Amino acid sequence: MPKKTGSQYPIRPTFLGQRLMASQSFMDLFHQGMDLIEETANYLDGAGKKESRKLEAKVALTYSTESMRLTTRLMQMASWLLLQRAVLEGELDQNEAAKNTRQVKLPSPMTPETISNWRKLPERFQQLINQASYLQGRIELLDQAIVQSKNHQLPTQPENPLHRQQSKIASAFKDEKSKDPN
Repeated sequence: MPKKTGSQYPIRPTFLGQRLMASQSFMDLFHQGMDLIEETANYLDGAGKKESRKLEAKVALTYSTESMRLTTRLMQMASWLLLQRAVLEGELDQNEAAKNTRQVKLPSPMTPETISNWRKLPERFQQLINQASYLQGRIELLDQAIVQSKNHQLPTQPENPLHRQQSKIASAFKDEKSKDPN
């Protein structure tokens, strides 16, 4: 039974990861991730294909490489989101999800500084990369919060000296009552 404080309510820590997972915020993140995957697939199969044909050879190679990286990154994010949704819906317990989540490896974020020929890539492709990097950052923060919540050990509270004294007094009165013939 949780200890009671000066008021009638017990002290219970709130873990941010657990709270965020149960919130509308997670479902919004989930839908944004799935929408971005669909949007990216449509772009890469449609307008992106046409735009990539117009690129000079070096830039086309960068486009091809980065589109594979983007696709891989989005699939990893989708795996993480689907695992977390399965936990939320009771299809998996947190331990099972944690085992599978360890297999999900999100690579370092893609940024203009890490991609050669960034400025020569199609603008819409750049936007999709930026959106994926932003989404990845949000997922990583949530994942850290979940791990911290799961690993959090509640500190043991030292015994309050006042409680010890109150117990001694209560037991002394109890002993006196047992001796009293009335």
